[in-house]
Amino acid sequence: MTAGTNPYTDPTARRAFLDREARLRQLPPTERDFVRLGEMPDLNRWLEQIRTTGGCAEPVYLAGHTTTLDADTGEVLRHYSTGTEPGDRLAVRCRNRRASRCAPCSWEHSGDTFHLVRSGLVGGKGVPETVRTHPRLFVTLTAPSFGPVHRAGDCHPAWRRRCEHGGCQGCGRTHLEADPLVGQPLCSDCYDYPGHVLWNAMAPALWKAFRDNLYHHLATGAGVGRSEVRTLVRVSTAKVAEYQKRGAVHFHAVIRLDGPDGPTTPPPPWAAEDLLLEAVRSAVAAVALPGPDSMASGGGRLGFGAQLDVHPLITGGGGHISDDAVAAYVAKYTSKSVEAAGAVDRRIESLAEIQALRVSPHVRALITTAWRLGGLPELQHLRLRAWAHMLGYRGHCLTKTRAYSTTYGQLRAARAEHACGLYADWDDETVAEGAWRFVGTGHTPAEALVAAGIAEDLATNREIVRAEQAGERP
Repeated sequence: MTAGTNPYTDPTARRAFLDREARLRQLPPTERDFVRLGEMPDLNRWLEQIRTTGGCAEPVYLAGHTTTLDADTGEVLRHYSTGTEPGDRLAVRCRNRRASRCAPCSWEHSGDTFHLVRSGLVGGKGVPETVRTHPRLFVTLTAPSFGPVHRAGDCHPAWRRRCEHGGCQGCGRTHLEADPLVGQPLCSDCYDYPGHVLWNAMAPALWKAFRDNLYHHLATGAGVGRSEVRTLVRVSTAKVAEYQKRGAVHFHAVIRLDGPDGPTTPPPPWAAEDLLLEAVRSAVAAVALPGPDSMASGGGRLGFGAQLDVHPLITGGGGHISDDAVAAYVAKYTSKSVEAAGAVDRRIESLAEIQALRVSPHVRALITTAWRLGGLPELQHLRLRAWAHMLGYRGHCLTKTRAYSTTYGQLRAARAEHACGLYADWDDETVAEGAWRFVGTGHTPAEALVAAGIAEDLATNREIVRAEQAGERP
């Protein structure tokens, strides 16, 4: 079709247009979308937007404008409008922390988490460097047993006798970490699925009870009153939730002792590392909350498992776990979620949907149990159906006390300020006025492939830079 001809008035142009449309319809949808993308008049600007988002897999599109004015004179210093952008919209990151949903955004979130945790260990980002001298521990709190499961390495010794359901009470094999049997119960009929799901649901309350107990046990160890101890010392924490292969949540936490005003003040001399270590051990053992009042729970009290790891922290390692290693460890788990246990990262809408999931029988049983328990009137407050895909756990992935360190919001604001550094020569105070609205999200098939390629290239570049900085060969 000749450029400039009108297919509505020119028969030859109309035939050429119809022939082209017929050929396009014969192409697979993704290839047809690539043709559309290649003909986009402002393709280079769209590619620039996607690179700016790091190749985000599910970008959010906004439309609107921002005007920056001089606060004194009212002079327009800068005006931006999406009217000049492809499709009259601007792509921004989805900021999803899950690597299963968006690897580029999860990488950025993990980086923010690293700095958030590290600044609470060695200072920076508004936290004084003197926190290095405060007592600090890295603690892992686990869930109790709900029944024997296959474990990595040497599994349970094989026994001739069987359980009451006729299942084996042992395994006798050695499993690799990647073995799909790891985390699966030896006998699913013996496994306490209601207890498992309800423990996950109550895990945030157990963590709070542990933190409250810790103040009491510090007071007992130091010989001060329980009401007085909070005026003398502050417990600052940051914890991340991780799913074990069996689907139970456990917590990795950094615990630091500060003075009464937070990290800017040292703790009293009696608040030493040894006292904190003993107080953590006794406080964990003392946690015991009543189970939900339901016939399904079987009564009893809830507490943490017997397995407890407590490690002192010192800058640089030297026989202890280093600050940077802890920050990297915690950051790694913020990009993961329940999919680490073989479950799904989206909400369940019906019992029939559970039966269609491609998951292990153990995970299916946990999700089904959460769904059925969520239908009981006495357990409605736990919202188990809404969190069935999370195996009952409804807490945040990472939480911290207010005084521990900086916040995600402050880190993002600092990044945005750095990105706007070219306007730093404005000496006068400015005022920003704008209006924005949501207009869409996600990619078309071709756009998704292009974004994935951009994300892969950026990840490869990061690995090359990391290897060069470490003196390795890429």
